[in-house]
Amino acid sequence: MSELRTPQLADDLAAFVADLSGDDVPDSGQRLAERAILDTVGVTLAGTATAAADAAFGTSLEEGETTVLGRDETRPLSDAVFANGTAGHALDFDDVALAVMDGHPSVPMVAPLLAIGEREQASGSDLVTAFVAGFETQWHVAQPISPDHYEAGWHATSTVGVFGAAAAVANLLGLSKAETAHALNIAASMPAGLKRNFGSATKPIHAGQAARSGTTAALLAAEGATADSAAIAGDRGFFDLYRGDGEGDDGTRVEPGSEWAIVEDGIDVKRYPCCYYTHAAIHAAIGLAADHDVAPDEIDAIGVFASQGAADALHHDDPDTGLEAKFSMPYLIAHAVVHGDVELAAFDDERLEDRTVQSVRERVSLAVDEDRSYDSNGARVEITTRDGETYERNRDQPPGTHEDPLSIEQLHEKFRMCADRAVGDVDVEGALADLDSLRSVDDVSELLERL
Repeated sequence: MSELRTPQLADDLAAFVADLSGDDVPDSGQRLAERAILDTVGVTLAGTATAAADAAFGTSLEEGETTVLGRDETRPLSDAVFANGTAGHALDFDDVALAVMDGHPSVPMVAPLLAIGEREQASGSDLVTAFVAGFETQWHVAQPISPDHYEAGWHATSTVGVFGAAAAVANLLGLSKAETAHALNIAASMPAGLKRNFGSATKPIHAGQAARSGTTAALLAAEGATADSAAIAGDRGFFDLYRGDGEGDDGTRVEPGSEWAIVEDGIDVKRYPCCYYTHAAIHAAIGLAADHDVAPDEIDAIGVFASQGAADALHHDDPDTGLEAKFSMPYLIAHAVVHGDVELAAFDDERLEDRTVQSVRERVSLAVDEDRSYDSNGARVEITTRDGETYERNRDQPPGTHEDPLSIEQLHEKFRMCADRAVGDVDVEGALADLDSLRSVDDVSELLERL
């Protein structure tokens, strides 16, 4: 294994991104990229029916050349990227990769890739390669500062995602090594996104912002804009300023392309449309209630024991909105037990006002399990009934992880459920067929006609 010192990170990443072709990427990595793009397009279509997506779309009234997914509308490229990126994260149903970048890797990249792919009439295979270039870039940028960066309060989906978007677009445009290095270093001046805004419309806007900023960085570099060569890893660069309180890791790095984070660490696809820290607990609670035939009115208390990271992210015990409910362990567990699932409808107003769910929610508590690491996604759930019985289940990982992926049937079912919520007309089955075999699509603009 060759090693890479972080001060040379931008140059080495630029060489990797500029030279990467489909022949370089393992077939398994390409297939994972296809699945991720399919899933992200699906959740973007569903996200078009949200207030956050409406707000992002409403910032531009001018028709343009770029498709806005699920709306039967076009906008100027930058505005479409912003709208699509925001819609993709609006439901918090998009994939995660906590081992890669403590956030959501695909949503900042898919909107730019579709927009640039449409403009350039790129092939589906080109998009897959560019996605991998961006994904690997996110891993290399995130590793020296994770998890301190996230723990300090930064939303890595945006702050790290902007580099993924810049790299993906640079690869798709065929930028040179020098131009790609400038794109990455330009992107180093653009990261933003605060965890304090979790549970509000601003959280998905972070994704739209990262998608647009990364695209802008690459387009600026293509037009000859330059940046300091040490803007990422140099003194007072991105690493210094965004690391957080920890010392970070400025030691040796793996050379890009010598290992594949998309294959080794992979992507976790969400089974439920809410904060990922809740998924293991939701799955455990559904199983417990079903296996022991526990009715809502028989429940005396439900205790959830999860990581400190979960406690930090989930600060809406009594949610007033669907967005807040996505970050409410009491609400989500109550809904899971009452309805046997947590689906998109769980965040509609009528579900938030469901008296049975509200009654159970008041009996759910979240406590920190000191034996779990800060960013553990596992949870232990205890259901105690009014007659004194206690049922317990521990789950170390959510469903749909890289090691335990959703089946292709489950992935397709999720896509159909999401696409049916789009504001505009969508050729659901045609789009699904194209996305599921994206590498065989000759011209992405034809796919976008279905969306």
